[in-house]
Amino acid sequence: MILISWGIAFFEYLLQVPANRIGHGHFSAAELKTIQEIITLTVFAVFSVLWLKEPLHWNHLVGFAFIAAGGFFIFHKWG
Repeated sequence: MILISWGIAFFEYLLQVPANRIGHGHFSAAELKTIQEIITLTVFAVFSVLWLKEPLHWNHLVGFAFIAAGGFFIFHKWG
């Protein structure tokens, strides 16, 4: 199980570093970090439900909604 966890993290790292270098020309550092966190949270939620068989409760969904709202404020162009 540890090797699987490290394998997932390593794969994510291999994608993340080039994506940050490529994306920095188009997105700000705050936007890139927000994208990273939302993707990580989504993958973790799917993994915990499908692989670990742990249900998502209402409080998890509310927390995810607040994080998504943060993403909205990061990416919305104000005036």
